[in-house]
Amino acid sequence: MTTVHPSDLHLVTGWADGIEGPVLDAGCGPGHWTAHLAERGVDARGIDQVSRFIRHARRAHPSVPFDVGNMAALPDASGSIGGVLAWYSLIHHEPAQLRAALAEFARVLRPGGGLLIGFFFGPAHERFDHAVVSAFRWPAEALGEELRGAGFEILEAHTRTGRGSRPHGAIVARRFAAG
Repeated sequence: MTTVHPSDLHLVTGWADGIEGPVLDAGCGPGHWTAHLAERGVDARGIDQVSRFIRHARRAHPSVPFDVGNMAALPDASGSIGGVLAWYSLIHHEPAQLRAALAEFARVLRPGGGLLIGFFFGPAHERFDHAVVSAFRWPAEALGEELRGAGFEILEAHTRTGRGSRPHGAIVARRFAAG
């Protein structure tokens, strides 16, 4: 995984090492994070709504399960997943779509299950031009409020800015335990 920032590699790997149960890489794109986790012995699978990404992921990582899927309508049973990785996969979601995906993550995660989100960080919630489809920047606190509203407890929030790259954010959260 030489094409990712070392801090991201450390964060994602450390997060996954603490997850009990299967991990869903929601919006897996080309599948590199899913494959990285599977290579480390994590029961990981990836979904993405873009079939072209899934075809690529299957070719590049034939031993890892990948499926076309919608983050707002997951096929998993309620409470059956130990962790959800949403690494830059929610960046194109309007706020209402984001809430639907977060509610679905909360549904499939077991109580106490983990969520890790990577996103474009900014001082205000705002749309910007990104590749083919617009994306959104989020202040970490505003995205944290969305997570709390969906039933998550924020454990950590990270931001990174630097020359030559877009400001980055990551939030580690846990689904509130039942009761």
